[in-house]
Amino acid sequence: MSTAVVTVDLAPLLGVLAVGTGVALVPLAWFWRRSRGGDVPALRLQAFAWFILFLSFDLVLFGAFTRLSDSGLGCPDWPGCYGHASPIGASVHIAAAEADVPTGAVTVTKAWIEMLHRYAATAIGALVVVLAALAVRAARRSGGRIGSGWALLTLLWICVQGAFGALTVAWRLYPAIVTLHLIGGVGLLALLAIQAERYAPRPLALSPVLRAGLVAVAALTVVQIALGAWVSSNYAVLACSDFPTCQGSWWPEMDVAEGFVVRRPLGGGSAGYLPFAALTAIHMAHRLGALVLLPAIAAFAWRLHAAGAATRPWALALLGLIAWQAASGLGNVLLGWPLAAAVAHTAGAAALVVVLTVLLMRSAPLRTAPSSVDAGGASALAS
Repeated sequence: MSTAVVTVDLAPLLGVLAVGTGVALVPLAWFWRRSRGGDVPALRLQAFAWFILFLSFDLVLFGAFTRLSDSGLGCPDWPGCYGHASPIGASVHIAAAEADVPTGAVTVTKAWIEMLHRYAATAIGALVVVLAALAVRAARRSGGRIGSGWALLTLLWICVQGAFGALTVAWRLYPAIVTLHLIGGVGLLALLAIQAERYAPRPLALSPVLRAGLVAVAALTVVQIALGAWVSSNYAVLACSDFPTCQGSWWPEMDVAEGFVVRRPLGGGSAGYLPFAALTAIHMAHRLGALVLLPAIAAFAWRLHAAGAATRPWALALLGLIAWQAASGLGNVLLGWPLAAAVAHTAGAAALVVVLTVLLMRSAPLRTAPSSVDAGGASALAS
């Protein structure tokens, strides 16, 4: 039986949307029940944004699990599975593909992992649509005191993120697309954190020097996450299996030019394949980035700790996160890229982005008096 499929088949789109929306109704109903009776629109919006951020954080981790368990092509078409809305309808095709290559990309387990990830992503999309609608309504009712711009930007962002998810399948794990998809997932967390802080501002005073240090650390973090995504999407973690050396050398043979060619398929290179020296260059770039970022965050956290009681919890959070990242990163190298360590490393990066985003928002100079929260909200925050 032929197992060839069209990579993009919109026939099951409505079915996938129905399942994803149904999944979204469960957390939405729980949140609505918990927040019933709240009388401050801005605070309700803030709580809803944090709620979606928590679920999105889980989705980022599940996306990492999907990729690292080699389930990204568990259903080799999009948005469904062999033209069906679930692996149940595609069972014959999946069984045939698994019989042809038992350890290949398509198995029953991998198909379910991939489709569960798609259902969860669709559910998050539905929740973001609800948040945007509520923000627009609140903006109209408050005469613009509650903004809706960030909610609409988040809605646009998640639509683009969905397109990258489709291209990840259609272009067969093309590294540049996978990298952008990974960065987009972390970017969604940042946007949701920005929204939550904008709805109910809680200023945190930082000196100009600390503020500049925060911006620098945040920029370095974005670069390092991009390098990490490039490592993951090219499966370059195992290019170095020792530490602090790599392949027994402080400076192993590297092919930087081949390693950072953006327009190429997975494993492809100028000679038809990506040389091992290119994978080594990708790995070493991320390792060198860590040697810059981790001391930078540690120095910033030390200064933040010394700034006063209000900033000490943030300093401790940053120190804890870089310790987590160092431990999980070393675990990936020394233990041969175990799934738990790889997912933990993604979790640390995502949490670091959220913490830095909140710090950036709270320490941003206020051009005008906060207007997102009305008098009732201000009283609620004060209490």
